[in-house]
Amino acid sequence: MLGRTLCALIFYDIIIEEVMKTVKIADIKMMLDRAGREDLPPLLERFAADHRVGVRKMVESYKMRHTKDIMEAKRVEGMLLFEHKYADRYAAICGVDEAGAGPLAGPVVAAAVIMPTGLTIAGVDDSKKLSEKRREELAGKIFEAAIAHQLTFIDNDEIDETNILQARLKAMKMAVEGLLPAADFALVDGHMGLQLKIPSVAIEKGDSRSHSIACASILAKVARDKLMEDYNEEWPNYGFARHKGYGTKEHIEAIKTYGLCPIHRKTFIR
Repeated sequence: MLGRTLCALIFYDIIIEEVMKTVKIADIKMMLDRAGREDLPPLLERFAADHRVGVRKMVESYKMRHTKDIMEAKRVEGMLLFEHKYADRYAAICGVDEAGAGPLAGPVVAAAVIMPTGLTIAGVDDSKKLSEKRREELAGKIFEAAIAHQLTFIDNDEIDETNILQARLKAMKMAVEGLLPAADFALVDGHMGLQLKIPSVAIEKGDSRSHSIACASILAKVARDKLMEDYNEEWPNYGFARHKGYGTKEHIEAIKTYGLCPIHRKTFIR
């Protein structure tokens, strides 16, 4: 009985192999595209010895992509170090960061976000390391997954009245305090803590070390960039949609030509 079963299995495998050889390359690609992380390696192994050069090249390409996906997953999971460190004491941990400290125009924008415990989003990183398109894609995923998020804006007039440091700290504090549901612990980007009603810890370069802070970094950057693009419609001479208010050569030349507009930070321009 066992011998017949073994023979049947061998025969079945042979039939499967023969069928696989006739599968169209487009169908193989569809199979690989739809395969999950666990299912992909066996498929790649099955097609690795295919008689068609095009299939073997495609398999190599997917193997490289699979390896990159695994490395990316490990990188992002490593960004949960601080979240895991405090998870046994706090149920709702938020990350908070700001964008727009350096520009000559526009507000500073802060974001705070509470992500589900243990959840990671592939690609999340310091917003400055990401392309505009990638930031926008990730922002959509973060908004969809977040338990809570809050954005706050401190305009250029208040930045001039106080200073950029106070404006940054105030924006981040307001973002954390505006979360609903509320956080009970905050991971703060930078080396300065915030005066909050909840415990917090400052993390230098936190936007590349903490998943929660990186998510906040992306939300703040995307929100600020969108606002500067809107300002470009009102003051098109300055090119805000391109440089987002930073002190590029184009921007400085525009200021020399047209003077300051209402969203310029007067204390930043000499």
